[in-house]
Amino acid sequence: MPMSSASNSEFTLPQSAEEGAAFAGANWPPLATLLAGSTGLLAGLAWAAFGLVSLLLPDVEAGDWSQTRNVGAAALGIAAAIAILSLGAPWFGRVGAGLRKRAPWLLLLGLLLTVWELATAKFGWLPLPFFPPPQAIVEVYTDDLPKLAASVWASVKLQLGGYAIGALLGFVTGVSIGWSVAVGYWIHPILRFIGPLPATAWLPIAFFTFPSSWSASTFLIALATGFPVTVLTWSGVASVSNAYYDVARTLGAKPSFLVLKVAIPAALPHVFVGLFMGLGASFAVLVVAEMIGVKAGLGWYLQWAQGWAAYANMYAALIVMSLLCSGAITALFRVRDGLLIWQKGVVKW
Repeated sequence: MPMSSASNSEFTLPQSAEEGAAFAGANWPPLATLLAGSTGLLAGLAWAAFGLVSLLLPDVEAGDWSQTRNVGAAALGIAAAIAILSLGAPWFGRVGAGLRKRAPWLLLLGLLLTVWELATAKFGWLPLPFFPPPQAIVEVYTDDLPKLAASVWASVKLQLGGYAIGALLGFVTGVSIGWSVAVGYWIHPILRFIGPLPATAWLPIAFFTFPSSWSASTFLIALATGFPVTVLTWSGVASVSNAYYDVARTLGAKPSFLVLKVAIPAALPHVFVGLFMGLGASFAVLVVAEMIGVKAGLGWYLQWAQGWAAYANMYAALIVMSLLCSGAITALFRVRDGLLIWQKGVVKW
């Protein structure tokens, strides 16, 4: 018996493979949304557990941390925010979607903080002062902020100066070697001799030769930055196809145009790889130089904290240093994506 038109309008079987796939997956988005929301709720519970443990359980006898209650209250506030944003993600737009995407990491972080708090401040499973609790590190940011901020500013100035000099000289040297055979004949052997040596190996010579520890540290940071930038820029210029030069010469291009408008733009992807490598190397040299010779900066702060057994200060400085390095790499990636728009997303950070 044929079906009525009303029943046909209410339910229609898929007539193709594409419609069948869409029909079969129609119920998946609500399930995915439910799972994402549950992970966010679990993350909120983990942070709530951290806050309640901080507030309700007594600290060990050796502990004297003034920020325990503030840390516990802040953790409860974060837990409430995570739960609200997870449940109301559709109404919070990009913020809610971003939180749901990061919910597993927030869950893991909440669990780690809870275990950390229990193992240090509440039960003393880990020996003090080598393993301070979270509130001890927060105290560093509240009580010792002027000294830490001064150290950060000193490191930023030293890092930016040395990195800029090394990147500029490395770029110019790399372009010169890649373009000119005569320049490569003289510079290449020197590069092969000096470049592979760690920049920190030049510490005694640098501090003896330069008039101040600041200028010596700047030289070492520039040296650590310049080698990878030089090699990668040279590689980029040397790998440019001759067809580009032939087309430009046919149109009447001069040698300066070939360098500035053909060779350098084509070599920019390699240049940024060298800049990324130089940035990591320069941070390593920065810390060593500040520990040994410079009387300011995060490296000096680490050395001072270790000497006084202020391990909370040391961990706080390490966190700041990690954020600075990660932020610098992120900023460099933004510049790369802006200049090399056709390669955006090829390399991610």
